[in-house]
Amino acid sequence: MRWFHMGVIAVLAAATVIFAFQNLQSVTVAFLGFRLSAPLAVLVAVVYVLGMATGGSLLSLFRWALEGSKRPATP
Repeated sequence: MRWFHMGVIAVLAAATVIFAFQNLQSVTVAFLGFRLSAPLAVLVAVVYVLGMATGGSLLSLFRWALEGSKRPATP
């Protein structure tokens, strides 16, 4: 099973590298009056990392709230 997981990781890493090399053209993104020009692969990576950070934070907040609601109230 370990080799299967390593194989999946290798395939995903190879697909990521291929995507990065095929999308080197510069694109411009505008948001709230800000403009950013960068390679498409860089922008996708930044958005992915931001999504992981915000998603992980939201999940942690939900877990914290759930654990807090299960604790008995202290008098």
